[in-house]
Amino acid sequence: MDNKQIAYIPLTRDKDLDKLIEEVGNARIVMLGEASHGTSEYYTWRTAISKRLIQEKGFQFIAVEGDWPECYAVNRFVKGYQNSGSKIADVLQVFRRWPTWMWANWEVAALMEWIRDVNHLRSTEQKVGFYGLDVYSLWESLEQVLKYLEKNDGQAIEAARSAMNCFEPFNRDPQEYARATAFVRTDCEDEVIGMLQRIIKSPIHTGDREHDFNTRQNAMVTVNAEKYYRAMVQGGAKSWNVRDAHMMDTLDRLLELHGPESKAIVWEHNTHIGDARATDMADDSMYNIGQLARERYGNEQVKLVGFGTYQGHVIASKSWGAPMQKMEVPPAKPGSWEEILHSISDENKLILSRDLMHIDDLAQRRIGHRAIGVVYDAKFEAYGNYVPTIIPQRYDAFLYFDETDAVHPLHMKTRGAQEPDLYPWNY
Repeated sequence: MDNKQIAYIPLTRDKDLDKLIEEVGNARIVMLGEASHGTSEYYTWRTAISKRLIQEKGFQFIAVEGDWPECYAVNRFVKGYQNSGSKIADVLQVFRRWPTWMWANWEVAALMEWIRDVNHLRSTEQKVGFYGLDVYSLWESLEQVLKYLEKNDGQAIEAARSAMNCFEPFNRDPQEYARATAFVRTDCEDEVIGMLQRIIKSPIHTGDREHDFNTRQNAMVTVNAEKYYRAMVQGGAKSWNVRDAHMMDTLDRLLELHGPESKAIVWEHNTHIGDARATDMADDSMYNIGQLARERYGNEQVKLVGFGTYQGHVIASKSWGAPMQKMEVPPAKPGSWEEILHSISDENKLILSRDLMHIDDLAQRRIGHRAIGVVYDAKFEAYGNYVPTIIPQRYDAFLYFDETDAVHPLHMKTRGAQEPDLYPWNY
């Protein structure tokens, strides 16, 4: 393959995104990826894209790979709800579950302050929202349901208490619950489904549609979290698929909540937003939210944007639950998508997939594409951090950064909650 065949737009400033915004067209959903959960440029450039989509295309909310209860607290802040907090750095402390740095970081803080400022000038119905799509918050969501029902629905409260009592022996440890279900029929499936059915049947009318939606969504999270943790011990693709199906269903409900003309921005890892059918994930019967969105809404209504880097630094951990570290990301391995782009030039690049379709080696063949998770060890990167990918089938566009820096967590003990020098990353 002649690498010089790859057309790109040099990426240095916000205006360089014009072709990407044009590519979005009238799409209803734009998904913005990342090749790690700890790279500053992924957050700042997703911010730049999101601002333009909100201002120029009328997008109404951002939905992220985060837990519903914590993200809803941020949503309340950006919309200026009563008792929602006055400082974003304080509000983001709600993200206490590891890995905290994914959303409790200064890059996110800058965007949330911008959204709050925009919302000050908008009516309640037009305010931009921020929501979490993920499924992990079993106990937190169940507690939110109980808290609501204790005040508002004496009839449904018993169903919720029954679910809480079922989970009580597992000490708020989903791993312990998952292990228990592997050996004995001790799961709480009937209890959480019973609670959800009772809540669905009960009229919830507080006069606040979003608050009512929040209660039902927490109940839905509880049901699917129980299903996810039960599937986790079985291995295979099931738990992954449960999680991404939940995220897609949540996105559907958010679009419905915001009306037939609503538009959504999604922030998730490339492994979730890049169409799984264009990777080896499909070989293992795995699907993801990017694939599901294309299947449900059509390719013209869904735009998938991947992100990647050649080298730099990242925030990650050595093992699950371990302290965060700033780690070096070595040069991408030979023959990978990132190495190919680096070999062309050291410029940051915006690449449109339609400009790659004439290159057979890219349009028809899988090549390695870097993916770094919350757990990372550069020594083993070549063996487990590259997803075989047909790039132009997986994404509609791709943002490449030759060298990247680590995200700036709020919880870094060495710095405390002090704004970094570049905050708020204005373009």
